[in-house]
Amino acid sequence: MPASNKLSFRKEERLCSRKLIDKLFCGGVSRSMTAFPLRAIYLLIEEGTGGGKVQVLVSVPKKQLKLAVKRNRVKRQVREAYRRNKQILFDKLTPQKQLLIAFIWIDNQLHDSTNVQSKVVNLLNRIAERL
Repeated sequence: MPASNKLSFRKEERLCSRKLIDKLFCGGVSRSMTAFPLRAIYLLIEEGTGGGKVQVLVSVPKKQLKLAVKRNRVKRQVREAYRRNKQILFDKLTPQKQLLIAFIWIDNQLHDSTNVQSKVVNLLNRIAERL
């Protein structure tokens, strides 16, 4: 990864493929962990698609936060925290493997960015340990 793009969050890093999302949620082999107010569901697969080594999905259910403004804020906070700390996973990931991660918001209140960032770092460290 070039040094200039080290802290970017490009399209290849976003989990958009319906096939991969179904594999992550319906496959039965994915793992889950929680660091309140976030839950991370992840799956390590053989690299086969054209996407990046790590692909991320951020979901904030309407049931948790009713207003779209609040949901968008939380998604922005999670994406920014991941973008700043994704190197934790890239250092541990083996070649020929691809990691799918879904971050799901499980609280019905907003949190400040430093708290969200510490929880994302916590989850990324725990996922990296299990790789």
